[in-house]
Amino acid sequence: QVQVVESGGGLVQAGGSLRLSCATSGSIFSRNAIAWYRQAPGKQRELVAHVTNGGTTNYADSVKGRFTISRDNAKNTVYLQMNSLKPEDTAVYYCKVLGYSSWGQGTQVTVSS
Repeated sequence: QVQVVESGGGLVQAGGSLRLSCATSGSIFSRNAIAWYRQAPGKQRELVAHVTNGGTTNYADSVKGRFTISRDNAKNTVYLQMNSLKPEDTAVYYCKVLGYSSWGQGTQVTVSS
């Protein structure tokens, strides 16, 4: 069982920014890729971005150029910097350690128009 703790969500106006954080245990963090997903009301959960243990990143087309995923190995934390937010980015955002089935509680992001 892997535990992750997400934080940093909130209410922001369109065009604003938020930074999400995801913390997990050190031994898991250093070996695995970490991903951010999101789920909007009435929609399926979708992959937003992921970062490998080597630092390679990948993004969904809908967030390319606006979101940046990064990892701080010293703090066992992955971040999702979200800029130029749009109302369609409104969702619960989840962090996941790839290769494990467990999910965190998520953090709500709401973007008002």
